Amino acid sequence: MFKTPTIITFSIYFLFLIFIGIYFYRRTASIADYLLGGRGLGKWVTAISAQASDMSGWLLMGLPGAIYLGGMSKIWIAVGLFAGTACNWYFVARRLRVYTEKKDSLTLSTFFERRFNDPTGLLRISSAIIILIFFTIYASSGLVASGKLFESMFAIDYRLAVIAGGAVIILYTFLGGFLAVSWSDLLQGMLMVAAIVLVPAMAINSMGGSESVIELIRVGGRSLSPVGAGITVTAIISTMAWGLGYFGQPHILARFMGIEKPENLPRSMTIALIWVAVSLSGAVAVGLIAVAMFPGLTGGEEEKVFIYMIEKTFSPWVGGVMLAAILSAIMSTIDSQLLVSSSALTEDFYLKVINRDATEKELILVGRACVIIISAAALLLALNPEQTVLGLVAYAWAGFGAAFGPLVLCALFSRKTTWQSAMAGMLTGTVVLIIWKESGMGALMYEIVPGFFANTAVMLGVNFFKTQDNPDVLRDFDDVEGEV
Repeated sequence: MFKTPTIITFSIYFLFLIFIGIYFYRRTASIADYLLGGRGLGKWVTAISAQASDMSGWLLMGLPGAIYLGGMSKIWIAVGLFAGTACNWYFVARRLRVYTEKKDSLTLSTFFERRFNDPTGLLRISSAIIILIFFTIYASSGLVASGKLFESMFAIDYRLAVIAGGAVIILYTFLGGFLAVSWSDLLQGMLMVAAIVLVPAMAINSMGGSESVIELIRVGGRSLSPVGAGITVTAIISTMAWGLGYFGQPHILARFMGIEKPENLPRSMTIALIWVAVSLSGAVAVGLIAVAMFPGLTGGEEEKVFIYMIEKTFSPWVGGVMLAAILSAIMSTIDSQLLVSSSALTEDFYLKVINRDATEKELILVGRACVIIISAAALLLALNPEQTVLGLVAYAWAGFGAAFGPLVLCALFSRKTTWQSAMAGMLTGTVVLIIWKESGMGALMYEIVPGFFANTAVMLGVNFFKTQDNPDVLRDFDDVEGEV
């Protein structure tokens, strides 16, 4: 159990986050402010908040746990994620920012409807339902991570720990909306990268240097080669396929949509890629060092190696700050997921179906109520102590990648795509993903691969028989093409 100084440090961090929520509560005047910050984010906030909301509790818990169990064969996850991040910033960010403003879209679902001129509303509503389903799973992964953290810190029951961790996240997201989430993510992202560098460095030093650590890793039976014995091409493709998920993650894409000026995106991309490279490298190092420092962990305990490393390496006061970095990783993703889910319910259900004449004040109230509803559903799912952080993240990540990834790319780069092909591809990708996962085929190949390519194939097939011919849609596409 951690000592009083650690708990005090941790509590001060909690209070600071709540202060951020209260601060931006007073500066939220419209639903556009609450859901997208009035498209006013700066370069640093956009870059760090995008990546902090991406690299959730799995960065400091799930990925080190996977490296701990599988050795360097799991490094291909990190390689795929870096490649996906780079491609997302380079190919998607600017076009999405320009196109969503042109179509006056605050959410991804609204953008799909307006981009493809869907007269039925089915594309908007179906995509919003998919967002709600997979974000509930995704948010629950963060609550599982916070539960494990609080359980270790305060020696309390896991279920109570989940509820305590969730309460703080819900409070500042409920109050401050997109700006509170983005600015807190900036703070949390800087804290995360500092911790992921300092903790493994101090751990190596405490064990007598890198040579001693490498020898103990070999004794522990972990491979130090990413292409060693037993690592197949299929396994490498499956793990690298995590990178495909980036094109369809609504909480990351929302940061591209919210930046103040498209011209700021190249600088933001540079900041983001440096952050990601350092963070992923540190997480891999934590997993490997833990093999030497804490041999024999199983049954979900391997996902706590970063916590154990902090406890063993740092003083209680500094340890509190380092533990706050874990909570930062957890919170920076959950808050974004709750906000995007709230956006889906508010913009794509309430305003579209229930009350088309709702006032700004009414929509903000509905948005905040939706944060509570979605949080409650995620909490119920997270209360099962057998859940693993990486397992839940993998399913939700694949869900968004398979459903939305090809759709986003076609929306931005394909002049031919119709709303019918977009709808058919999105539903096919989702169904294939679920069937592949639930049938147990995920053990052979990560389910994002068949889902992503089934979606792409169906869209291309439908486009072959029915090409976009709406003059307004074609003109808008050409206008955006000219701007970027």
